[in-house]
Amino acid sequence: MAINSDILHSKLKEFFGFDSFKGDQEAIISHLAAGNDAFVLMPTGGGKSLCYQLPALVMEGTAIVISPLIALMKNQVDAIRGFVSGNDGIAHFLNSSLSKTQINEVREDLVSGVTKLLYVAPESLTKQENIDILKEIRISFYAVDEAHCISEWGHDFRPEYRRIRNIIEEIGEAPVIALTATATPKVQSDILRNLGIPDARVFKSSFNRPNLYYEVRDKSDPKRDIIRFIKQNEGKSGIIYCLSRKKVEELAELLNINGIKALPYHAGLDAKTRAENQDRFLMEEIDVIVATIAFGMGIDKPDVRFVIHYDIPKSIEGYYQETGRAGRDGGEGKCIAYYSYKDIVKLEKFMQGKPVAEQEIGKQLLIETVAYAESNECRRKLLMNYFGEDYPHDNCGACDNCLNPKKRFDGQEEMTLVIELIEAMPEHFKTEHLANILAGETNSLIKSYEHDKLEFFGAGKDHSSRFWCDVIHQGIVRHFLEKEIESYGLIYVSDTGREFCRHPYPIMLTEERHFVDGEDDEEDVSASAVRGGGGGDQVLLAMLKNLRTELAGKLHLQPWILFGDPALEDMSITYPVTLAELKNCQGVGEGKARKYGSEFIKLIARYVEENDIDRPEDFVVKSVVNQSSANKVYIIQGIDRKLPLEDIASAKGLEMDELMTEIETIVASGTKLDLNYYICQTVDDDVVEEIYDYFRNEAKSDSLSDAMEDLGQDYDESEVRLVRLKFLCEVAN
Repeated sequence: MAINSDILHSKLKEFFGFDSFKGDQEAIISHLAAGNDAFVLMPTGGGKSLCYQLPALVMEGTAIVISPLIALMKNQVDAIRGFVSGNDGIAHFLNSSLSKTQINEVREDLVSGVTKLLYVAPESLTKQENIDILKEIRISFYAVDEAHCISEWGHDFRPEYRRIRNIIEEIGEAPVIALTATATPKVQSDILRNLGIPDARVFKSSFNRPNLYYEVRDKSDPKRDIIRFIKQNEGKSGIIYCLSRKKVEELAELLNINGIKALPYHAGLDAKTRAENQDRFLMEEIDVIVATIAFGMGIDKPDVRFVIHYDIPKSIEGYYQETGRAGRDGGEGKCIAYYSYKDIVKLEKFMQGKPVAEQEIGKQLLIETVAYAESNECRRKLLMNYFGEDYPHDNCGACDNCLNPKKRFDGQEEMTLVIELIEAMPEHFKTEHLANILAGETNSLIKSYEHDKLEFFGAGKDHSSRFWCDVIHQGIVRHFLEKEIESYGLIYVSDTGREFCRHPYPIMLTEERHFVDGEDDEEDVSASAVRGGGGGDQVLLAMLKNLRTELAGKLHLQPWILFGDPALEDMSITYPVTLAELKNCQGVGEGKARKYGSEFIKLIARYVEENDIDRPEDFVVKSVVNQSSANKVYIIQGIDRKLPLEDIASAKGLEMDELMTEIETIVASGTKLDLNYYICQTVDDDVVEEIYDYFRNEAKSDSLSDAMEDLGQDYDESEVRLVRLKFLCEVAN
């Protein structure tokens, strides 16, 4: 039935209170009401829901809305009932949460013609008793919401969505409208084919959300950075996405003990708790919801001011849809993602054991995610291009790459060298192994394969292995190289890579886009990198560095031994004026604060007073007591009792590498441990003396990787780690 435009506008005002339609809304509604199929690709906040809600209210019969989440159904049913007061039967949902009595009530309203919108989960739609109910009523149209769930190439694939076409044919034919906020051309084609609507008219809105700011930050100390960010945006609503339920719970608890009103949301919570937590967020009783990706689909909260991804998402579609929940009212929306390649490695491991086809799809989606995270291109341009749309400007002015452009270099020689190395080897190896060969770094694996005798060994020794890892990662992003998932992590050259090697051409690689390997990475990462850009008091920072140099000279120590750059950066931001405040700065701890801190806090106190500075005194990250804390207590007690480290590791179910990491964390917090009893038994005295002397007189930081590079192949990493700990306890702390 065609619907007059004047009627549509009057009903729009009557039901929804709007004077005019947005974008293609009116064209979509008219097209659907005339009995035609439609495919609607409209970014979050564009008004997709109204495209099926309004025609359902004005057309004869009942619209069947197939939706993936029970929480979403309840939210939208409540909204429709609010628009049409005095008639709760106007909208219902049919899913597993209903009792038999409630199902009968829904059926009565359907058969009597009272209900105009019925929300159904795809799982519920396949049940015969529900099919029988729907056969009894007149259906105006079928709306398939979150239609990307149909496609295996979509970010939230649901096998049940593949059966929708068959169910529609069994219930009875009617127009179909498919709606999604994210779909690449490949996913779009998949949706149209599987729903059996190949000739549907496609309504595609622009993917550009000009009010959103995009940033990718190094995942060095994300918890501290997130707490700082939220406190700087106090009172604003935000969503934090994590990949695991455990991390959701941990982070929500951490935020609460730091004075931030937050609640968790994930599938492991019971339905009542999930609904309550969601409602408290919508009603603004809390500021932050920490959630797995299930949260937010269709949730209508227009004033979400920030969306943070604690873990990098599995796909660009997922990332785009989740960030789209920020700034739906056109106001401020900050989208921050924390990235470390270690997270990608974890996601790749999760794929093992899945069907090969699923692994291949997952691998391709991850490659796109890495390309986005590591790119120095405009992030808005990258996102829009991914969805088949061109962004006409070179600088959007609202992403980290446009505001802080990264240095680049022509990497055709470096990429060619990597490809030639891989092609020259009869077997495939992992990224780190290939990088070590090119950098000329020897270890037991390289010796066992005699790769130190290859002509390529040390061919790139002017650069570190980390540099070559970056080149290889960027080669994967450009499809010159591929990574095998079945034989996890092995690198091989693609046809595209071979063609590039035969006919090289300039390729611009990122020069200074160095991401840390994760939260537990040992290397110093500047505080500015952690925060995604400076922000400290540069005058005070310069004064602190001068003081450090002066005191280090008097004590005959390397400056970093007193305080590393990250510690000074933190001091220039938080202005600590007591030892208790100082020990909360990055990399300080109680021992170091007591040993070297007094002169620094005197300088800061004087500077604060002279410049009338308002200090952020409340910024102290409080920690949660957990199993890791219990392990630390046991480790400290075990070392005090001079137990062999192997016995301590065994008692706690830890690998030796994991135990060493725990000990390093303990020492970094300022606790002094006496490991001499163990070192004497396991490391030769002359080796201890040489490594100890290196850290005292030559090292520029406490970085383990730098130490391994400087000391060379004669020293085992476990020995260097132990002596480094001895030095830190005896001198630095």
